[in-house]
Amino acid sequence: MQKIAAVVTAIATVTLAVAACAIAFGHKAPRLDTPYQAVALMNGQMFFGKMEEGGSDYVTLRDVFYIQGRQNPETRAVTSVLVKRGGEAHNPDRMQINRQQVLLIEPVKTDSQIAKLIAEQNAAH
Repeated sequence: MQKIAAVVTAIATVTLAVAACAIAFGHKAPRLDTPYQAVALMNGQMFFGKMEEGGSDYVTLRDVFYIQGRQNPETRAVTSVLVKRGGEAHNPDRMQINRQQVLLIEPVKTDSQIAKLIAEQNAAH
């Protein structure tokens, strides 16, 4: 799980760099050439999912995952866990995110740690 924490830290660092480049070079539609994309929101949340292209005011993500910190009550150690959305009481099958809340969209490379964890979770279900 320390690898996930390192990945999250790296993503946060890259987020700032990409945001600076987006401002400097203008806005272009993201290339969706990987199965999953990382979507960082203005409030600091990050989701991983299959983004659908569209010209609406909303970004649609399917097969959505996020990273959640969990604390061991005995040791108080916090670990990061990749969680699949859909188990909530309303059982969502997608997320629709207001484009104005999106800071950046990046590809999740198929050989990345996040992609491997997603594949493990999808294989288990």
